[in-house]
Amino acid sequence: MPDVAVWILAAIAVSVVLGAVVQSVVGLGLGLVAAPVVTLLAPELMPGSLLVLGMVLPVFTLARERRDVDWAGFGWAMPGRVVGTVVGAWVVATVSPRDLGVAVGLAVLLAVVLTAWAIRVPVTRTTLGVAGFTSGIAATTSAIGGPPMALLYQHRPARQVRSTLAVYFVVGSGLSLVTLAVAGQLPVEQLALGALMVPVLLLGVAVGEWARDRVPAARFRTLVLAVSAVSAVVLVVRSLV
Repeated sequence: MPDVAVWILAAIAVSVVLGAVVQSVVGLGLGLVAAPVVTLLAPELMPGSLLVLGMVLPVFTLARERRDVDWAGFGWAMPGRVVGTVVGAWVVATVSPRDLGVAVGLAVLLAVVLTAWAIRVPVTRTTLGVAGFTSGIAATTSAIGGPPMALLYQHRPARQVRSTLAVYFVVGSGLSLVTLAVAGQLPVEQLALGALMVPVLLLGVAVGEWARDRVPAARFRTLVLAVSAVSAVVLVVRSLV
C-alpha cells in the first residue's frame, strides 16, 4: 500500500476515472488527466503507477476494435519508441523531482496546445519514427506518451485511432516499465498504486463504454484539454514555488 493520505488516493482515483472515460471515447486521455494530478500530489509515485494503468486500459479497447489497428504504422513507430524509452529512463535517473514536475507540466501544456490546434501532420515513416521517439521519452518520464501519436492519427477513422493507440500503449507502457525496472527507477510503491487503481480504472472504462455512443467525442476532448491545462499550470507553479 502506498504511504499517502486517503484524500490523495481519492483525488488520484477521480483523475483515473475521468482519464479512463475520456480515453475510452477518444483513444487517449488517461495520462493527460491523471499525470499532473499524481505528479502534483504524490510525485514519488510517478511514472510507474500510470504506466501500469496505461498498459491495462488499452486491452479493453483492443478486445473490441482490434481489427482496425494500423499494424504498418505501429511497426514504423516502435523502433523510435524503443530509443526514446531508453533516453526517458536516463532522464528519470538524472533529473530532480522539481525539474521533472515542471517538465511534466510543460509537456502537458504543449500537448494541449498542439491537440487544440489540430495540426495536420502527414503519416509517413519519418513522422512515425519521430513520434515514436518523442512518445518514448514522454511516456517514460511522465506517462504521457499519447499526444505525439494521436496528432498523427487524429484525421483517421475513430476506430483506427483508438485501436492503433491502444496497441501502441500496451507495448509501449510495458517497454517503459521494463526499462525503468532495469535502470533501478521503478519503486514497488509505484506498482502498488497502479494495482490499487485498477478497479477504479475499470469503473472509468465502464462509464466510457456507455458514453462513447451517447455523447459526442468532441465534448470529452474539450473536457480533457481544459482539465489537463489547469492541472498542468498548477503543477508547474507548485514545482517552481
